[in-house]
Amino acid sequence: MTPEEFRHHGHQLIDLIADYRARVAERPVRPPVAPGAVRARLPVAPPARPEAFEHVYRDVHDIILPGLTHWQHPAFFGYFPANAELSSVLGDTLSSGLGVIGLSWQSSPALTELEEVVTDWMRQMVGLSGAWSGVIQDTASTATLVALLCARERASDFPLAGGGLQGAAAPLAIYHSADAHSSVVKAALLAGFGRENLRAIATDENHGLRADALAAAIAADRARGITPGAIVATTGTTTSAALDPIAAIAAIARKHGIWLHVDAAMAGAAMILPECRWMWDGIEGADSLVLNAHKWLGVVFDCSLYFVRDPRHLVRVMSTNPSYLQSGVDAQVKNFRDWGIPLGRRFRALKLWCLIREQGVEELAARLRRDLANAQWLAAEVRAARASGWRVLAPVHLQTVCVRHEPAGLAGETLDEHTLAWVERINASGAAYLTPALLDGRWMVRVAIGGLQTERTHVDALWKLMRAEAERAG
Repeated sequence: MTPEEFRHHGHQLIDLIADYRARVAERPVRPPVAPGAVRARLPVAPPARPEAFEHVYRDVHDIILPGLTHWQHPAFFGYFPANAELSSVLGDTLSSGLGVIGLSWQSSPALTELEEVVTDWMRQMVGLSGAWSGVIQDTASTATLVALLCARERASDFPLAGGGLQGAAAPLAIYHSADAHSSVVKAALLAGFGRENLRAIATDENHGLRADALAAAIAADRARGITPGAIVATTGTTTSAALDPIAAIAAIARKHGIWLHVDAAMAGAAMILPECRWMWDGIEGADSLVLNAHKWLGVVFDCSLYFVRDPRHLVRVMSTNPSYLQSGVDAQVKNFRDWGIPLGRRFRALKLWCLIREQGVEELAARLRRDLANAQWLAAEVRAARASGWRVLAPVHLQTVCVRHEPAGLAGETLDEHTLAWVERINASGAAYLTPALLDGRWMVRVAIGGLQTERTHVDALWKLMRAEAERAG
């Protein structure tokens, strides 16, 4: 494709995206397609000869768009907000169009230095001290793996340089909330800790990790000759947006010299609001933390910010320095290949840079406050319907409201069946999208508010739909 052909088709692509966003609310949130339906409409073999690019757009309209679950829909309340503000989309498009790769500072100086700037902007925006240094990873899963690898090496005196964990003097244990994200367990297993060395710590009535139970687990392990390797605390758990007590956990970590990693993947965005920073009080006592700019904040996926207090330790664990990447300025610059797992790195900083510049901190904060207010409104509505069997199941500090409809006479598995049935009816209708989840062993419904276009009217319409479907069945 020539630059002029690209110009022509690029204009069409921008129009397609703009039209899609302008009218996404007219589509069913979840597509009415059966498994395999999209695949059945696509050729089995690749084309032997070039096709007109217009044919690609035709298939996007006819096959791809009707087969999508529309995360940017104002009635999307599932999983978590995965906002893709259009200014950020332009930044991502620019990154792809420039086609540069960050192997080292020298391979693309602006890639590295813009990343330094925007990660420090984010540090300031969320109120972290100047002791933190940031880098952009792809996802929180990767950032957590990096954190646990760094924790492993520090706790075991750097066996990476010798026999690895096979030469370690004692097993290492990892401590996390019983409600921690599944990526924490996955990262611990990939980092070689072993499932039998994972400690799921009990939570309190608000679903936050119990500091006393954590202290007891560490003491029990030490008595058995097991070395505490890392603690993973969470600000805003996936299931219920619960808050682990960071200050109390940090005090325990400091007492025992244990690495503390804080997962603030979703809730980290809220820290641009000064009134929300109490939620991670004690964060300065952590060793590392992750927040996903590609969730609530508005950066198009993927853009996960990983902050560390000791970048020299991170580089010691992650560095690679083959001769063909060395340069005469290495002592003067950051080589972000040594700050994570991949050698080659995309120019992700552009999409964060474009978002912050186009929106400004005040506009970003205003949108988040809108979503917090809408969550509080919904929680109040649900509580007011207590007589009809509705319950709010967890504190509503952020934008997630956990609810259950409990008709008289339903309990246990029968209540679970009722919950899953009315949620599926809503999702199948295409009018809205919700995700059920287990909380305290029973199914409930998470209402994750925070889409770019989601206003009070959409939350109100969802609440009416929830009542109609659940109470009709009840």
